[in-house]
Amino acid sequence: RKMIMLEIRKVLNEEMKDALNLVWRVFLEYEAPDYTDEGIKEFKKSIDDVNWVNAREFYGAFIEEKLVGVIATKDATHIALFFVDGKFQGQGIGRKLYNKIIELNNQEFFTVNSSPYAHEIYKHLGFADTDTEQCINGLRFYPMKNSKV
Repeated sequence: RKMIMLEIRKVLNEEMKDALNLVWRVFLEYEAPDYTDEGIKEFKKSIDDVNWVNAREFYGAFIEEKLVGVIATKDATHIALFFVDGKFQGQGIGRKLYNKIIELNNQEFFTVNSSPYAHEIYKHLGFADTDTEQCINGLRFYPMKNSKV
């Protein structure tokens, strides 16, 4: 078996379009079925908003220069986006992306508003619900928190 070289690094400006395309593609495939049209439009509005995007730090998982996963944080402690291409899910790529932001975060915790689809995945990463399921502008989510310790 050929060893796959995975690189986790900051997404460069010229790669941002690819990153957002990956986010949108994976969202449509895995998350959108849990949302109303309003929620889907709201999500798209966020990732199309340059100011929203610029207020976040994006890290990518690259296999031979091909972007296969994205994680984005706001204020170093909040996970805003976390998506891995379906063909690469279940291979530890999400865990490696998450480990990268842990390494960079000098706070003691992370928060996330998890989609229903990702809820179990976040629990697996050590997150716990801080409230019941919420719905804002059609986007359903579970507020969650994880302390790094």
